[in-house]
Amino acid sequence: MYFFVYILKCSDGSYYTGHTDDLEKRIAEHRGGRFDCYTLSRRPIKLVYAQHCSSRHEALSAEQKIKTWSRKKKEALIENNWQKLSALAKKNFDK
Repeated sequence: MYFFVYILKCSDGSYYTGHTDDLEKRIAEHRGGRFDCYTLSRRPIKLVYAQHCSSRHEALSAEQKIKTWSRKKKEALIENNWQKLSALAKKNFDK
């Protein structure tokens, strides 16, 4: 069974990060307002990033890590800009 960590871009320009074992179903639930969570008042939403994970633990760990990142770092991940992501990680590490 696969799991996913995902990032949604909300109508207000903010990002929401989550994890699931059924990406299509979860996105439909967010779009339909099924959850009383962050995305409910920020619809419509757009899936901007998804990554396969081998276990729920791996997906949850990735979600928790990404949630702590700056907007710029999340955008580098979304853009698959590994050079920028690495530079931002080093910048934060040097602080």
